[in-house]
Amino acid sequence: MKLARYVHSERTAIGLVDETAATVTPVAIDGVSGDAMIGLIEAVLAGHAPCAAGSAIALAEVRLLTPIAQPRKNVLCVGKNYLAHAREFTASGFDSSARDAAEAVPDAPIVFTKAPISLCGAGDDIVVPWDLTSQVDYEGELGVIIGRPGRAIRREDAWAHVFAYTVINDVTARDLQARHKQWHLGKSLDTFCPAGPWLTTADEVDAGDLTLECLVNGERRQFANTRDLIFDIPTLVATLSASMTLETGDIIATGTPAGVGIGFTPPRFLAAGDRVQVSISGLGTLDNRVV
Repeated sequence: MKLARYVHSERTAIGLVDETAATVTPVAIDGVSGDAMIGLIEAVLAGHAPCAAGSAIALAEVRLLTPIAQPRKNVLCVGKNYLAHAREFTASGFDSSARDAAEAVPDAPIVFTKAPISLCGAGDDIVVPWDLTSQVDYEGELGVIIGRPGRAIRREDAWAHVFAYTVINDVTARDLQARHKQWHLGKSLDTFCPAGPWLTTADEVDAGDLTLECLVNGERRQFANTRDLIFDIPTLVATLSASMTLETGDIIATGTPAGVGIGFTPPRFLAAGDRVQVSISGLGTLDNRVV
């Protein structure tokens, strides 16, 4: 199933998406109210099925919100997780994690985080503080949503802890990334993590074989398949949970493929008015404008 958070007639709700009909139907589960997606996930895991709480609404009539409003921790992100992107990033001169091409490909997952305030929905504007950054880049990624919580999860058990997937654009201020010699500030600006358009439950897709495409103003910049991940989803779940408890609703951004703005010579950064569309097969499309 596909679950969306949305606003309609000034009311925020969770609904079941029918992509074919282009509709969303509000749903409810006993004990879960409003837009509490994490509570709904917990209820589903406990065996409660969402039931219709109103009539279907055309998707064109709603504003889609980020599926998880307030995860219990920062968005957990993985850097340099596609081979070609690892090499382009190191070659760009912005990579503080490698000194030269020999160190471009990591031996273990590189983990950083984005503050929850960076989350925004499909259709929302990416609002850039141009007085702070002039080198804004896009990064289309597969997002993993944790269902059943756990600590020290074994790689072979990891799939049992994945509830759903979503599309993420890990927007980055490259100049801040370089200036501060780490990634958090350059990636955590308000609206710099579009996510959505909804959650697609894990039973609907094969996460190991999904096609990702990113367009900027209609031009294809990124095109890859998740089977090319250096560290696959079970490895990421095992690695992260070795250090911390993964909780229901936690978001893992699995890394971006080659084709980001800094991979071009000269770099092709985003500008006001640009439109960025990130699509993943079976999961939908994020469509955001830069302002």
